[in-house]
Amino acid sequence: MISMLGHALLGLLIGFIASKLMHSPHGLIVDTLLGLAGGWLGGRIGRWLGMYEEGHVMGFVMAVVGAAIILAIAHFI
Repeated sequence: MISMLGHALLGLLIGFIASKLMHSPHGLIVDTLLGLAGGWLGGRIGRWLGMYEEGHVMGFVMAVVGAAIILAIAHFI
């Protein structure tokens, strides 16, 4: 349970970072929720491709990249 809460809080932080990197026009709540989803997706893709093991620092980077991609898609929609 605590692990899930920790992942959610980290995902919200990643969403916030990605929204600042992308200069997203959406509100803070929408940015962080989209970033949470993108962070999860980016982290999963990196592990599925075998780029790193779970808990590696590169997972954080991939999560930010995934969040930025989701925010960019939301911006164009």
